[in-house]
This record gives sequence, structure tokens and C-alpha cells, in this order.
Amino acid sequence: MVSPILKWAGGKRQLLDELYSRFPKTHTHYHEPFFGGGALFFDLEPKDGTINDTNPRLINFYKQVRDNPEELIKLLRSFDEPESNPDPERQFSSANRKGKGIKNYYYQQRELFNNRPYGDEYDELEESALLLYLNRTCYNGLYRENSSGGFNVPIGRYNNPDWVRADEIRKASRVLDDTEIRNTGFEYITEVAKEDDLVYFDPPYEPMSPTAYFTDYSAEGFGKADQERLRDAAQELDERGVNVILSNSGVMYEVYDEAGFYVEVEGATRAINSDAENRDEVEEIIATNIAPEERRRAGQQGLADF
Repeated sequence: MVSPILKWAGGKRQLLDELYSRFPKTHTHYHEPFFGGGALFFDLEPKDGTINDTNPRLINFYKQVRDNPEELIKLLRSFDEPESNPDPERQFSSANRKGKGIKNYYYQQRELFNNRPYGDEYDELEESALLLYLNRTCYNGLYRENSSGGFNVPIGRYNNPDWVRADEIRKASRVLDDTEIRNTGFEYITEVAKEDDLVYFDPPYEPMSPTAYFTDYSAEGFGKADQERLRDAAQELDERGVNVILSNSGVMYEVYDEAGFYVEVEGATRAINSDAENRDEVEEIIATNIAPEERRRAGQQGLADF
């Protein structure tokens, strides 16, 4: 069991037991097309398979964790406290791209992290280190992009934030060692998943109300047409004998029920919310094509799962 390295919106640590209770008794390869923080993947520690996300900086991060863990840790250890003065030897030590003054080290690091979306040269290893640094020091652990793809979350307030996370990086590197890491749309899964494989879909959730936006962490979003394409992909996998488990917001109940999936409502507390007092339990669904009699018992983990 490995702890996720990043905080990520929609993380599934609180739903792990419910997800495991829908697992088939055995499966071959494990695939996760909407990876995010990877709570289920790291808890499961699958021996192979694929992970994917459309966020290129997130996927670069996991590639660096897998391929260059010690270099990543060394670079993270070189970073200063977020409230420290900017590094005068680096770009953006006094002002950002718009000419606004840089107040501290955090905002300099944030500006450097945004080199990729704004067309400047960037180093993949440094970018991955900056992602983890900002993730552990920004306000409430949010990941949010503006319409240009720029990360725009302000500084947070923490006592002794741990942005190095050396143990977590080393353990995650081991788990990712034989995993194929992709940066594409979720449809790739219809080409690679085989009969008896297990696919877990954790897409950006359909909003429960017009004012609830669960896709703010990406500049691209995930709309109704995307949800319909995902349902179609899940049906295609089902027809080919692939095990499918999917989580989404409660408003998607009928969509998957009418598509022939077993659908049940679960509650989960959102750990990332701009208002700490509103981290309430929200209604979520888990849909699957795995019949109750074909599932393993809740909490049962055997060698076939690793």
C-alpha cells in the first residue's frame, strides 16, 4: 500500500472499500484512464497496466517519479520555504510576466511552473518538482488552471509543509515501474483493454447543480458530450468482456442504470474545497458491469491483484 504523492480534487481514498467491494474475483491487467492523484492505483499496487491523464504536466510528473526518483528528490530538497525571498539567480525574481511584483519564493516558483503553457522553455524534471512543491504549499492543495492553462492558485498557510515526500516518491516509483503512462484521451482504453482486464474510470464529475464545477482543475473541462462518449466506451468494453468500474456524481445514476450497469449510490466527503466548512458528504455513484456474485468480498485482496 502506497500513499498518493499529490493532493488532487476528487481523490478516492474515502471510497476505497466501496470500490474494492465491486472488484471481480480475479483480473489480468489494471487500467486507469483518468488518473489524477491515483489513490486506488497506489493502494492496489498493480503489477502492470496503463494509467492516463489529459493534463500533460501531471503525466510528466508521474514519468519523472517512475524514471528519475532520486534526481527529483534532490531537486525538491533544494527549494526554499514559500515565504522566503525570491531567488535572485532565477527568472521572475522581481516581477511576473505581467510586470506585477513577485512577493516571495512561492510566486516565483509558480511563475516558473507556468513556462510550458506560456510558451517558454522548460525542463521536465524541474517542472515535475515544481508541481509537487506548489501542490504542497498552495492554498488548500488545489490544482486550478486559467483559460490559458496557467496554474493560478495563491499561496497557502502551512506549518512545516512537506514538499519533498522522499519516501512516497520512492515507493510510487517502484509501483509505477512496469506501468505504461499515457497523456491522451480516455478512448485509448478501447484499444488496449483486453477481456478479463479491469478498468476504473474516475472522470471529472458531472456537476450536481449549475453552480457546482468539478472541472475547474483543468482549462479544458469535461462536458455533457464527453460524459456520453465515456458511457459509450464503458458499454463497448462491457461487450468485449472487460471488467468496468466507474464513479461519478449522483446525477449520472440514470445514465448508467439505463445503459445496463449495476449502479449504487455512495457518499463521500470532498477533501478539497475552497471553503473548509463546506467539505460535506456529497452523493456519488459507483457503476459496474461486474455482477454481485462475481465480485470478491469487500476488503479481500489476493495475490492475483498485485
